[in-house]
Amino acid sequence: MRTNTVLIRVIFIGILGGAGYVLDPIGANYAAQPAAAPFGLPTSVLSALLALVIAVAIILFEIRIQQASLKTLIGAAIGSIMGIVGGVLIGFLISYQESSAVHGPMKAFLTLALAFIMAYVGLMVGAAKGDYLDLSALGGIFSDKATRRDVKILDTSVIIDGRIADVAETGFLSGTIVIPQFILRELQQVADSPDSSKRQRGRRGLDMLNRLQSNPSLDIQIVDTDFQAVKEVDLKLLELSKQLDGVVVTNDFNLNKVAQLHGIQVLNINELANSLKPVVLPGEAMRVFILKEGKEYNQGVAYLDDGTMVVVDNARRMIGKNADIAVTSVLQTTAGKMIFGRLWEDAEGSASGEPRVANAGGQRRPFQREQRPSAPAHAPVRSAEQGD
Repeated sequence: MRTNTVLIRVIFIGILGGAGYVLDPIGANYAAQPAAAPFGLPTSVLSALLALVIAVAIILFEIRIQQASLKTLIGAAIGSIMGIVGGVLIGFLISYQESSAVHGPMKAFLTLALAFIMAYVGLMVGAAKGDYLDLSALGGIFSDKATRRDVKILDTSVIIDGRIADVAETGFLSGTIVIPQFILRELQQVADSPDSSKRQRGRRGLDMLNRLQSNPSLDIQIVDTDFQAVKEVDLKLLELSKQLDGVVVTNDFNLNKVAQLHGIQVLNINELANSLKPVVLPGEAMRVFILKEGKEYNQGVAYLDDGTMVVVDNARRMIGKNADIAVTSVLQTTAGKMIFGRLWEDAEGSASGEPRVANAGGQRRPFQREQRPSAPAHAPVRSAEQGD
């Protein structure tokens, strides 16, 4: 898309410059009123240079227009029209003055100058206040349903994280996935960092982008829009989301909060992962592998397959072994979910009912006690690992 746009602009500049050289409007003017051509150059060359300058100015204006939102364009158009009307009316008032007060040539000049000045003022004021327009009241193409685009804008954190590629491949991420150039630059800086860990994360992010682009079912677009007046990448991302009316996809907690303050919709992959974790209720039984010692005395720590931390009381002696535990409580934090439990033999004596069994987030089934008088009962939880 970027290559096609650049090619079209180059062709436009070439056509306009060639037309200026062939038609030579400056030479025609000098033929009607003979005079020495400025700078000692042929008039055809001067005409071509003038045409090239005009072409570049038109392209710069077109780029600026593309960066403006629909509300800004409508506000600028309304403001300029009102300014022109106001300037013309003032010019008419001046033209009705006595000829002795304002001479004829001065009247024409003042009328044109006022129209131009008022049009400029109306254009700038209308563009600045255009965001306050409520276009949905007009209906039709200006309604929210008609103008809203399904655009997802990726942040650097979610690209480096890598899970966005899996989510996109499953089809849960619809619409157009936009990757800004300033995000690519930041990702490249991370990949070129002298720190080995940062360099590895940056290269992982670039690999994730290649994976996304290689998926034919995804609509990936890299946009060149930048905001030179804004220095921070996060603020640029918010400005781009406002311009495109898109949704920011991120893992950054602070960016999530700032975007919400700006009224921008955010998709947080961490929140999605937390919502998809299996629900564990107090009283359920599960089998876990005690990995290490906890912070408190005699505690053991285990982890489920989805990374959820399980803190088990009186499980220090079970480090490096599988243990059947009963869930006592579940704590939900901003960083995720934590499960607290105790060893099954400790909980069995105080349990008042038959707890349900969850095999580390697997299918629950009714608990059945083993009647073995000679040995203590264990939670009948099957595990893929054989033995402790």
